[in-house]
Amino acid sequence: MTGYRRFYVPNAVCFFTANLAERMNNHLLVEKIDLLRASFSYVKERKAFHINAIVIMPDHLHCIWTLLPDDADFSIRWDLLKGHFSRAIDKGERILKSRSKRRERGLWQRRF
Repeated sequence: MTGYRRFYVPNAVCFFTANLAERMNNHLLVEKIDLLRASFSYVKERKAFHINAIVIMPDHLHCIWTLLPDDADFSIRWDLLKGHFSRAIDKGERILKSRSKRRERGLWQRRF
């Protein structure tokens, strides 16, 4: 297994890419753009951060965020964002056994 290292630095400016799990012919992010906006607002209300830039593509997104001076936890923000978006989408996607064991949906690729 790959050993990921994440550096948690308060007030950091971070670049992220997040992909949908099934990218082929999947336009969910642009088809549900209002829900994606609402998900970002939901997260910002709970764990503030600044969005410097964001690019939404049909099957993935790129973000540049600035975290707060006393907060370095970008992972919780991604967890909240993906969770809020996923709970509002009708079930029906293909779910791998490894995801099913962890009670995960199959919308997003793991990590970011």
